[in-house]
This record gives sequence, structure tokens and C-alpha cells, in this order.
Amino acid sequence: MQSESPILDGLAKMFTDAAGAAQSVRAEVDTFMKQRLERLVADMDFVPREEFEAVKAMAAKAREENARLEARIVELESKTRVKSDS
Repeated sequence: MQSESPILDGLAKMFTDAAGAAQSVRAEVDTFMKQRLERLVADMDFVPREEFEAVKAMAAKAREENARLEARIVELESKTRVKSDS
């Protein structure tokens, strides 16, 4: 929209340019902050979520296997006691 006032046209252009510059600065700040946070997390030796979930699943499977083996040992011990009592 063209107004008849060159001052208003100049102000509108200035605000448009300022908004574009502010958006550009914000994008640069976002990129910089993301890089810094990624470096900070990497330096802290955090485990990625995928690795954590994989180890968690392995631990659950190991607990299930231990419970199964414990039940099997109890069963075998009870059979052994029965035979030795005879």
C-alpha cells in the first residue's frame, strides 16, 4: 500500500527492514544456543534416549530370565530333596 506521505513510506520501510533484521538475529541466536546446548550435553556424557531404552529393555529381560531360573532351581532342589529322602 502506497501512502501519499514519503515520511510514512520511509517509516513503513524502516519497520519492515527492522522486523526482518530482528527475525534474522533471532534465527542466529537460536542456532548459537542450540549448538552450545548440544556441546554442553555432549560434554556431560548424557546417554541418548535410544540407548537408555535399549539398556532398560535388556535389564527387564535379564530380570525375567533370573526369575525363571530361580523358579527352575527351586523346582530342581525340591526334586532332589524328594529323591534323597527316599
